[in-house]
Amino acid sequence: MSETQYADDELLPLSGIQHFHFCPRQWALIHVERQWADDRRTAEGLLIHERADDPFLTETRGQVIVTRAVPLISRSLGLRGTADVVEYTRSRGGIVLPGREGRWTVRPVEYKRGKPKPDERDEVQVCAQAICLEEQLGCRIESADLYYHEHRRRVAVALTDELRGTVAALSREMHALFRAGTTPPAIADSRRCTHCSLRDLCMPGLTRKRTPVRGYIRRHVQSTIEEAG
Repeated sequence: MSETQYADDELLPLSGIQHFHFCPRQWALIHVERQWADDRRTAEGLLIHERADDPFLTETRGQVIVTRAVPLISRSLGLRGTADVVEYTRSRGGIVLPGREGRWTVRPVEYKRGKPKPDERDEVQVCAQAICLEEQLGCRIESADLYYHEHRRRVAVALTDELRGTVAALSREMHALFRAGTTPPAIADSRRCTHCSLRDLCMPGLTRKRTPVRGYIRRHVQSTIEEAG
């Protein structure tokens, strides 16, 4: 666990770690410059999460308790968010839950709109959720699940030391950029830009240097006004 302990006003949205892993510029546009644009994929993703995130619904299925929209905080990562679903399975080696008999193992389940990705952006998100739960509940979580709506099946994620190290490194980089108020340049891999909902705001073909999009737009508007005058 990191020796750094973040205060309340330093906590960043946990959901942003998948954006940061995919493209630090995309993350900075959303979380540093506060810009956003919805498209069909983001709208579908919100709908799927609305169906999963019912904070008033707790189910018991045999030896499994299912809770939804579980608040999360990690002081070591400096992240705050919500788990779509957390499952507690009766197990001798688990933890004690208030108001429940026996012991229980903990397993976060993150819902995704599409299908498994070619990188680890989804894995780092659910791993960050697990780290939050570990800190909050005082336990060790060995695996988690990603549920892909397109395939309608779960994919198990082993929460290895390597994956945990990636999450810790990403969180440190996110905090460093947020403190500096820096927006990184557009990535060179244009294939990532093709289906990005922020493509028009990012302008990857024009922003290969460390300049906030807000500043570019301000200069463009000023230039237009001067030409009109």
